[in-house]
Amino acid sequence: MHRRLIVPSALAASLLLAIPASAADYAPGAPGIGDPYYPASGNGGYDVSHYDLRLKYQPKTDLLEGTATILATTTQNLSRFNLDLGLKVSEVRVNGKKARFTATGDHELEITPATPLEKNRSISVVVRYAGKPSQLKIGGWTAWHRTPDGGVAAQEPDSAVWWFPSNDHPLDKATYDVSVSVPDGTQAISNGVLQSQSSRLGWTRFNWRSDKPQASYLATLAVGKFDITTDKTDKGLPVLNAYSKDLGANTGAARASIERTAEVAEWLEEVFGPYPFNALGGYVPNVTSGYALETQTRPFYSPRQFANGANVSVVVHELAHQWYGDSVSVDGWKDIWVNEGFARYSQWLWSEKEGEGTAQELADYVYAQHPADDPFWTVKPGDPGPDKQFDLAVYDRGALALQALRNEIGDEDFFTVLKGWPTAYAYGNAKVGDFVRYAERVSGKPLAGLFDTWLYQPTRPAAPAAAASRIARSSAATAKPVQPKSWQKIAATNTIHDHGHDH
Repeated sequence: MHRRLIVPSALAASLLLAIPASAADYAPGAPGIGDPYYPASGNGGYDVSHYDLRLKYQPKTDLLEGTATILATTTQNLSRFNLDLGLKVSEVRVNGKKARFTATGDHELEITPATPLEKNRSISVVVRYAGKPSQLKIGGWTAWHRTPDGGVAAQEPDSAVWWFPSNDHPLDKATYDVSVSVPDGTQAISNGVLQSQSSRLGWTRFNWRSDKPQASYLATLAVGKFDITTDKTDKGLPVLNAYSKDLGANTGAARASIERTAEVAEWLEEVFGPYPFNALGGYVPNVTSGYALETQTRPFYSPRQFANGANVSVVVHELAHQWYGDSVSVDGWKDIWVNEGFARYSQWLWSEKEGEGTAQELADYVYAQHPADDPFWTVKPGDPGPDKQFDLAVYDRGALALQALRNEIGDEDFFTVLKGWPTAYAYGNAKVGDFVRYAERVSGKPLAGLFDTWLYQPTRPAAPAAAASRIARSSAATAKPVQPKSWQKIAATNTIHDHGHDH
């Protein structure tokens, strides 16, 4: 038998390999994901793949009790990490073991696992929590709507911290199972497909599944008493729409609009390509807000959107977001044009389809409405700043940029871009610059100057630039464009971006 001799230097090396990483090699995950608009949003050090939320909600008292199981992968050696949550936590377990935790700031939950977590490790985090979401205010505002018969979570850019712990930023998308127990006679509505429903001892549990990556702000919960309609599209996609039973005079107009969801989605597939998710629908709870939101697979609509009658244009806007904003989400909140410019332009395309004014006519009219000294032109849709993120200019000036692009590269390439982009970036994130480069690849034309003019310059494009883009040629002369027939319907959706708080 031969004995292997280990010299001292070799022995030392082998011992080093056997020693685990020291505490100095582990560090806390960042308390923010790095978004300059919202430094406290999201967290660093891990990536979530799935949320399993098991909830119980009492409408009379607004008490929400929850157990969240979060599946994630570490992206660094972690000594500690954060989740975003505003409600009170009673217990946290990491990989089955109790972890220390503390609440800091407005919505930071700092978690210290029993043993540090190595990079690239799959982990499970269980958080037990409870509270009354309507009593939680962050920066003086709330994302939780109290209704006469329940409550609703729907807000942008934040809503998750009011009802579940998360890595609260669009960069960390995940799939969801949401199971909600409510008193018999009350319904709980969330994203995706209703998997099952059961009743026991006076409580009914609804189990929802959203099986494609979803940003945390696009997760929604609505508890109340609803009239629900269900159907299937020709392709077998389940459609579920819900209306609070106490919408009053807005009931008919809301139904006349939302019940066209499948029709609008089929048309949008012609423009943007295959619908990217497992369900369709919308819901209208009895809230006092005026905005709508593209909550994934099931947009939220305020009753006030239908105060003047049916308005399919708002349905077009929110469903367009399923491709532009939900499937392809912002990389950072400064990239909001990737969401809103396209959703607004989809309204212009719907007007064109319905014979109520072409996108060109709408572009001309928008341009003419805002003289050179209008603050509208000082907002830069490509990077508007957090205070102007949902300014009307992001929507209308953002749509002007798309009409300028259409005129520059022609309809064939333009609609190839609109359809190809959601496929190229499906279920991911993208920057404004990514879209510019994609449009250049498809068209074979340099487009940086065009986008700089319409998205980044804080001035009204002068007559030559507008004329070069074939926008507002008539307003460069003496005549003013005639108001397109669809204008009032589209303008009625301007409150779509009025989220009711200072961002």
